[in-house]
Amino acid sequence: MQPASRMNQIPPYLFLELDKLVAKQRQLGRDVISLGIGDPDRPTIPAALDTLKEAVNNPDTHRYPNYLGSEAFRESVSHWYHERFGVDLEPRSEVLALIGSKEGIAHLIWAMAGPGDVVLVPDPCYPVYYTQSILAGAEPYSLPLTQENQFLPDLKAIPEDVWKRAKMLWLNYPNNPTGAVATREFYQEAIDFCRKYDVLLCSDGAYLDIGFDGYRAPSVLELPGAKDIAMEFYSLSKPFNMTGWRIAAAVGNPQAIGLLGTMKSNLDSGPFTAIQDAARATLDSHPVPFIQSMNALYQERRDLAVQALHNMGIAISKPQSTFYLWFRAPFGMTSQEATNYFVQFADVVITPGEAYGKQGAGWLRISLTIDTPRLEEGLERMARALRHHPPA
Repeated sequence: MQPASRMNQIPPYLFLELDKLVAKQRQLGRDVISLGIGDPDRPTIPAALDTLKEAVNNPDTHRYPNYLGSEAFRESVSHWYHERFGVDLEPRSEVLALIGSKEGIAHLIWAMAGPGDVVLVPDPCYPVYYTQSILAGAEPYSLPLTQENQFLPDLKAIPEDVWKRAKMLWLNYPNNPTGAVATREFYQEAIDFCRKYDVLLCSDGAYLDIGFDGYRAPSVLELPGAKDIAMEFYSLSKPFNMTGWRIAAAVGNPQAIGLLGTMKSNLDSGPFTAIQDAARATLDSHPVPFIQSMNALYQERRDLAVQALHNMGIAISKPQSTFYLWFRAPFGMTSQEATNYFVQFADVVITPGEAYGKQGAGWLRISLTIDTPRLEEGLERMARALRHHPPA
């Protein structure tokens, strides 16, 4: 049995491979602590749980959902964007329900780009931007994110002939994996470039509601005229501890929303209506206190983890957002060498930076979505390994 040739162009999905690594070690009887996947460990916001319990008993929710999302859910997303970002969205033409951001991102690439087209992809990045561009037959063009440039792409360095062939520019701020944030000035520059070359600006806003030390991330749609050329993916997974619920929304430019809706309606249905009801109740519940409580917890974990890494001799600055720490592998190890080292000597799994792109080589990512005592234990195991089994 021979797979399609396109499958030879994409690597195995990063987090599936990490899951396999953890499972293998545990089968050997090892007590493995995984700091790899960004999956919130705290319970889902109560407003969602209470509503879901009621909604699943309503037979109306058992039927096929609306392809584009329920009207009530889309209205709630619109109201939330007005409350949270001061952005006005027309629910029917500028909001689309998604079965998680991942499928929306993938389907949008297929709707927008094909052979001969360029997709501008940051490096390092969430792997889906790159892999789906390849599968769609488009050419991903790498935009290096360097520490020297605050992990922002240098848009001026993109050659004009590349801009002219580009169909999409992907941005993700607050950023996974680096934890970097973007300014309104940077967003304005991106909007200006995209308007000049008629490129769709795609903002992956999975971490918009996570912020520390008073930081509050802007939406790209806050910028004047952004909806003329931009759309954004808003996920309920990270701020409301709903990763397993698979619920998100695409918002912004109505033409892009329409194209994504057409693609989705030919490939899947909308999210389970009961989950949309729960998500609607979440957004309507004035959830800022819940968000603030989660941010306080992540900030506490960030501070203890940064201090622990400093104590190991690993230099790292405190990120203002996301629940990730991005730092160089110690003792000159490669990313994969460091990952293997900490599995072998500490029973701790961390993410190798090169899994996010070539620019991630030599970097590591730690997720803070683990119970605080286990996080502390994992960090202590890492420190103990470096003391007793220093890398050659």
